[in-house]
Amino acid sequence: MPTLTKSQSHHCTQAHDTDHLPRVVIDLERLRHINCGLGRFSLELGLEILKSAQGRVQPLLFAPKTAARYFAGQTFERIDVAPWKKEAVLRMVRPLVQPLLPKSKVSLWHVTHQTSRYLPLDARVPIVLTIHDLNFLHTAPHDDQLKNMNRKLADIQQRVNRAAAIVTDSEYVAQDVKDHVVLGGRPVHVVPLGLSKPCAASNIRPEFAPSGSFLLSVGNALAHKNFHVLFDLLENLPGQRLVVAGKKATPYGEFLEREVIRKGLADRVIFPGEVSDADRQWLYEHCEAFLFPSLTEGFGFPVLEAMQCGKPVFMSRRTSLPEIAGTCGFYFDTFNPANMAAAYWAGMSAFHADPGFAAKTMAHAATFSWVQTAQSYVRIYEQILAAS
Repeated sequence: MPTLTKSQSHHCTQAHDTDHLPRVVIDLERLRHINCGLGRFSLELGLEILKSAQGRVQPLLFAPKTAARYFAGQTFERIDVAPWKKEAVLRMVRPLVQPLLPKSKVSLWHVTHQTSRYLPLDARVPIVLTIHDLNFLHTAPHDDQLKNMNRKLADIQQRVNRAAAIVTDSEYVAQDVKDHVVLGGRPVHVVPLGLSKPCAASNIRPEFAPSGSFLLSVGNALAHKNFHVLFDLLENLPGQRLVVAGKKATPYGEFLEREVIRKGLADRVIFPGEVSDADRQWLYEHCEAFLFPSLTEGFGFPVLEAMQCGKPVFMSRRTSLPEIAGTCGFYFDTFNPANMAAAYWAGMSAFHADPGFAAKTMAHAATFSWVQTAQSYVRIYEQILAAS
């Protein structure tokens, strides 16, 4: 059993009456990368689990030492992340020490993403495994990438084999898992993610932002984001401009920049690269509409972030997106430029014809709550513990 540590910067007033509660390890190792998606997920889930678990289970946060600053005023126990605790090491050690291990003080271990490199040393400890997506299976691979895809799938299969239950963020991912992974009778639970409150927007227009009306898309320049179809749409929207905010130093990003030049749209398409949270929020709040033609998404946070600002949102009718946006979104059924333009104008007309449409989108986004996410996870913990 790893050494448990009380976080020094917290109120160490944890009462002894929690000693009888089952101890559940929550893998928050990705707090090391707080600005990535898994880092934000780890933070929001960790904060709410500490509240939702009170009197039900005793959370143990498997986290880096620097995690303390994210939980100011909270009381919790922490297991320090360390390289020697990685599964690559433990799988060699486990067969030797397993017969000698006393009964574990940990009752359950939550592996919070399918790429985690950490599992409990004691093979008797049940695991909840969260699989956020299998997006890597849905790209068009070159022959040299196929082996890498198979390796990733085999890696996930090993974690599934070790799990007592699987959790996904959407029904789409749940079905994707059932189609590509051997579950062996393990249950699959769907727990939608929560939506954080938006940060304060920049109080001035970002330097890169156009001075007039503009459309917005957000995401790293990866092929499955399908941003290039928006250039064809833009050619059918005279005078309109487009901002695509996100990491652009990728092969697909280079392709996008070449396409913009080839189509003569250099003065109408802006690639600012990665932007600050405040600038991104300004873009959400000031755009004419949000466009998200992604081909595969495990969840689709940008859609909800735009809806949170009361914006009309246009997206592909693929994977999890219709499930997340529901009837509050507008959809591109094909990527034919004329059809996309028709869908855009019809959607904008419907949006402006209904004075309450913006409020509906905001209310829809508000239904995605981290409180509900954490409470659903705690209920799953309890179900597995009751069956153990």
